[in-house]
Amino acid sequence: MNIWGIDLGGTKIECAVLDAETLSVIERQRIPTEADQGYDHILSQINKLIGQVAQKVGEMPARIGLATPGVLEPESQTMKNCNTTCMNGRRMKEDLERVLSLPVRLANDANCFALAEALMGAGKNYPDAEVVWGIIMGTGVGGGLVVNQKIINGHHGIGGEWGHNILEEGGELCYCNKKGCVEMVISGPALERAYEKLSGTPLKLNLIVERHLSSADIHASIVIERLLENYGKALSSVINIVDPGLIIIGGGVGNIDLLYTEGYERIKKYIFNNGQLTTPICKPVLGDSAGVFGAALLWN
Repeated sequence: MNIWGIDLGGTKIECAVLDAETLSVIERQRIPTEADQGYDHILSQINKLIGQVAQKVGEMPARIGLATPGVLEPESQTMKNCNTTCMNGRRMKEDLERVLSLPVRLANDANCFALAEALMGAGKNYPDAEVVWGIIMGTGVGGGLVVNQKIINGHHGIGGEWGHNILEEGGELCYCNKKGCVEMVISGPALERAYEKLSGTPLKLNLIVERHLSSADIHASIVIERLLENYGKALSSVINIVDPGLIIIGGGVGNIDLLYTEGYERIKKYIFNNGQLTTPICKPVLGDSAGVFGAALLWN
């Protein structure tokens, strides 16, 4: 039996069909989301894409998983925290099951990232890791927890999220209405804003890192030092609670090699384990495939 997944992004929708036993890819296709045309159009685009893929593989799905940019609130069964704002407050699971005439499972895209990397990606090198924490450090900061190969959704549907815990009291105001949360301190845009505030000149994150490494820019070094120290604090708080056997870091900020060397040492300063840390922390291996693969795995 094949398993099907949809990754619903702000600009594109991707569908993948995997062999349920081998997890090999049978078919993948993408079409534009066209979110500016509204919620009902998004549902129509999902239905259209499934039809196209079904024609290619010669069968319709029996059920489907969906990676979303927000969370399905367990109690109300409505969407929340979606950056595609027309989805917020909508009964998306129910609506999709009506439009598609299929059973549907929804999960946040960070949860799908964590699940795919745990089962198909970096996690394959750490088969004894019962608890895997998949982190997104990019334009935003999010995450998902996988325990014994299952997503921990949590009572409010926010299991594994860490991007909106307070990291700097009185810091920059976030859309979540808190100040100084993790996302406002160590996301890519936050780091770039910090550099511009110090130097008066805008600069992309990769160039900030380059200037720090070459010791050519004191402002760049201040920003990277702030990143490393706050990275250590932010990760240690979650490690102290769930003590994962593996941490996988996705997103553009996760490409900074210093996080896996100097950043690793900073975690040791704050972990509740006498400064000892042996948790593997690594980069993902699935690239932008993780979301759609994780969506398919929701039914596996």
